Amino acid sequence: MRARIGSLLGLFLGLAACQTEEQPVADVFRPDYKGVETRLLEGDLVNFLVSMTGARDRRDVLDYAQCAAAQYALIRGFGFARQVRTNVMEEGGLWRGDAVYTVSAGVPRGLRTIDAEVAVDDCRAKGIPTV
Repeated sequence: MRARIGSLLGLFLGLAACQTEEQPVADVFRPDYKGVETRLLEGDLVNFLVSMTGARDRRDVLDYAQCAAAQYALIRGFGFARQVRTNVMEEGGLWRGDAVYTVSAGVPRGLRTIDAEVAVDDCRAKGIPTV
């Protein structure tokens, strides 16, 4: 009987030693969008100040600012926006974005142009609030 218990114990220990594969860690993204402050700077230039917690990195803040700019463009009767610049900072888990966009009726010149209607639809699909 002891021999049988000993061999079973050895079998369990051997199997336990084989279980070295780590379980994947689920990356749960739970952003808390704190709001957007909008300031008309001059002409077609608009400043968006966004804040959020739970961001994975600066890309989440950039996306939030872009969603705000796209919705703003639609509200004002424009179809397009173009990113001029965005500064992102994080302190104590609070992420802030200070973004400047131009809004226009036609496709603006530049590389970072946004079709506002398409962008707003994409934001809704991703669960990112707009203005």
